[in-house]
Amino acid sequence: MTEQATGAAQGEQTPQFSLQRIYVRDLSFEAPKSPEIFRQEWTPSVAMDLNTRQKALEGDFHEVVLTLSVTVKNGEETAFIAEVQQAGIFLIKGLDAESMSHTLGAFCPNILFPYARETLDSLVVRGSFPALMLAPVNFDALYAQELQRQQAN
Repeated sequence: MTEQATGAAQGEQTPQFSLQRIYVRDLSFEAPKSPEIFRQEWTPSVAMDLNTRQKALEGDFHEVVLTLSVTVKNGEETAFIAEVQQAGIFLIKGLDAESMSHTLGAFCPNILFPYARETLDSLVVRGSFPALMLAPVNFDALYAQELQRQQAN
């Protein structure tokens, strides 16, 4: 085999990763106790749920959807509920099954999280509530926990 042909054969096995598009798939905001909630002393408690899902598209394209749901209570009353489904289309080639799983389950959500966080913050501020600055999330740790949970079952 010539050196050029060997390089071409190796090139086919070279892993590829590229972000094709980031978009909001779904967005919702509800402030069930407004306007009364604005007249109360503000002592919020924040609960956040986080989920990811993946879907193989045509070829080597994959959609990853990160869902962030935030419920903020002021005392016992729900001040607001906000949810965003931040999605991305990724081109991923040349990975073994384990690497592909890690990429879709941790790496891609890590890319999407800052966009989802900014979208939620903007939504909350437009609802006339104080900015919601969510802490960073360690998706590698969450992925490892999910793998352990699956292995335990």
